[in-house]
Amino acid sequence: MRRFIPFLPKPPTVPVIRLQGTIGSGGRSLNDASLAPLIERAFTRGKPAAVAIVINSPGGSAVQSALIGARIRRLADEKGIKVHAFVEDVAASGGYWLACAADDIWVDRSSIVGSIGVIFASFGFPELLARQGIERRVVTAGRSKSFADPFLPQKAEDVDRLKALQGPIHAAFIDHVKARRGARLNADADLFNADIWVGQGAVDLGLVDGVDHLVPKLKALYGDKVRLAPLGQRRSLLQRLGMAALDGTISTVGDRALWSRYGL
Repeated sequence: MRRFIPFLPKPPTVPVIRLQGTIGSGGRSLNDASLAPLIERAFTRGKPAAVAIVINSPGGSAVQSALIGARIRRLADEKGIKVHAFVEDVAASGGYWLACAADDIWVDRSSIVGSIGVIFASFGFPELLARQGIERRVVTAGRSKSFADPFLPQKAEDVDRLKALQGPIHAAFIDHVKARRGARLNADADLFNADIWVGQGAVDLGLVDGVDHLVPKLKALYGDKVRLAPLGQRRSLLQRLGMAALDGTISTVGDRALWSRYGL
């Protein structure tokens, strides 16, 4: 009935975006291409009082984390809308990058936060191949084409090159955290060595702003009549037909490895 009486004040609305899962460029991972319509809708539909993002992610792609975070910040700044982040189980690595896109970050007492670092992980199979009598044959044009080949023994020079590649990515992550958290960070603490913290420990270091949950915090900020408007990603045709299993067993194994680092 309220919508037919235009002069009655409407309760403030806060769209809620759930960012759950690993971050990557394909499959069911969180990525900028699939999230763009959702994020744009949150900031442009009606006149939201704020936007809330609920994060439960162990991280993943540095580039996709940066793209998603940049999109959130661009729209927040253009529209003059505050963004509040709420961490569930974990906001680590790229998940914490996403949290830093918000103006403030709230956690549960048991939330895991941090892991401000960069990791490269793979498997090596040269001994297995040798035992099975399998010979690896590689012909390249350019000496770096077989760089970090999992079927060849690990080379010291490959490790050095990987560390050199990780350096700029780690620096970009540190710059992002410092730019977003600013003076709230504990200047005396070593925050950027990929350590993780739990709940109040992250609050004490300035990585997050406090221990609180979505509904009570938004009611405290915008009143008891605040209306939360959950926004979800549209499922693909395969997912709607229950055929999502076709979408890559290997990526699922990688996702489980990321979650398992935090006991989840």
